[in-house]
Amino acid sequence: MTEPAVRHRALLTGCAMTATLMQVLDSTIANVALPYMQGSLNTTIDQVTWVLTSYVIASAIMTAPVGWMAVRYGRKNLFMVCIVGFTITSMMCGAAQSLEQMVAFRVLQGVCGAALVPLSQAVMVDIYPAEQRAHAMAIFGMGVMIGPILGPTLGGYLTEAFNWRWVFYVNLPFGIIALTGIALFMPTTPLKPELRFDWTGFSVLALGVGSMQLLLDRGQGEDWFNSGEIVAEAVVAGLGLYLFAVHMATAERPFVPPALFRDRNFTAAMLMMFVTNTVMMASSALLAPYLQNLSGYPVAETGRLLAPRGAGTMVAMLLASRLGGRVDQRKIIALGLVLLGATLHDMSTWTPDIADTRLLTVLLIQGFAMGCIWNPMTVISFSTLPAQLRSDAAAMQSLARNIGSAIGISVTAFTLARGIQASHAGLSAGITPFNRLFQGNTPVSHWLDPLSSHGAHRLDAMINREALIIAYSNDFLMMSFVAVPSLLLLLLMRAPARATPAAMPVAAD
Repeated sequence: MTEPAVRHRALLTGCAMTATLMQVLDSTIANVALPYMQGSLNTTIDQVTWVLTSYVIASAIMTAPVGWMAVRYGRKNLFMVCIVGFTITSMMCGAAQSLEQMVAFRVLQGVCGAALVPLSQAVMVDIYPAEQRAHAMAIFGMGVMIGPILGPTLGGYLTEAFNWRWVFYVNLPFGIIALTGIALFMPTTPLKPELRFDWTGFSVLALGVGSMQLLLDRGQGEDWFNSGEIVAEAVVAGLGLYLFAVHMATAERPFVPPALFRDRNFTAAMLMMFVTNTVMMASSALLAPYLQNLSGYPVAETGRLLAPRGAGTMVAMLLASRLGGRVDQRKIIALGLVLLGATLHDMSTWTPDIADTRLLTVLLIQGFAMGCIWNPMTVISFSTLPAQLRSDAAAMQSLARNIGSAIGISVTAFTLARGIQASHAGLSAGITPFNRLFQGNTPVSHWLDPLSSHGAHRLDAMINREALIIAYSNDFLMMSFVAVPSLLLLLLMRAPARATPAAMPVAAD
């Protein structure tokens, strides 16, 4: 590392962390604004979640080739291009006038933002000497954790004070600061134009994952496999993932080294990463509309109510890092999974008039549970991997995390939509003129008379509300059943002798 880079280390650290914060903030900042986007963009409750899934899945796909692009085109060049692209596409998202435009711009935003966190981590590793890297990674990890904490709160404030478009416009000052600092203080790295990449493996993986996400996002609206489009997407998704597996097993230099999956700790941890992020991102996407549409909280208050979950995660990660050397990491993970399942089960019993104290307590414990899972899982997954596989392992875990998040959001969105329909049909079955409630000359019979237009409208609104409550409850209950069986994956893991620096690369997730 050159001397000028060392002299400007504090400034470069601040700019790199700004880029990181900008990217991780956008994974949650739009959650509380979804109900407002739904009205502005004229979408349904399941379609508006495409705003989240399009960004997550694009980030997931483009995370994999970041290492190759950084070496091929130069880390500084790639960093600057990605910051500019992310900032511009954020402005485009804020100006979107339709769902189609929003999804397209969010895809571009995810493509540009995928490299920001891994490149920020690489800069932090480069500019600090070996004896200070643990401290540097602690700073980096805290920055990554601040995003989920600030996201809902900042998104709620901006939406209430201005409108939902400002959750994207806010990236402009961050982007300018990060770009200026990287341009001025980051040293230039050499380019390697002769470097070759496994585009075949990457292409079939992107094709399979992208088609699978389209299937999940559009299946509910297209009546699933009664639609030729959905059948075609299922075939392409299956074919793409199959070709990726075959290519990985047979190619001379595959996109993903097969040796990764021969490590039991890494494989089990990657599966657990997939499952837990499926649950956590899905619950985040459901909570904001629940609190706003059913409980009647203002958008800014919704953001504040969701913040304790991020705070709980931070506390748990700090405690887990200190206990890791003295307590079996698997026991900490087991505690986290049990608490996660218990909190999700508790959420399935919520009603719109839930007390603030209970809500905050459950979300705080749920965040604590996730911190208990993530930190030890990181240590275990990298503890037995050879050093040369750690970069690929970090990319694959990030891929699993993002794909799990996208699938979780999509699945809960369409199960919520179907649950509303089923519950509405069941509740409305007893609404007939022969019901004693609507007979006789009483105020209730006149106010809710199903034969009059105003009475039918009131009845439908009441049934819709109850159907929505039931559907949310069923979704939270389903997620609790998904989280707890992950305990079985602990049987495949071997406890590391001690917490090692091998866990550091996962901070790029």
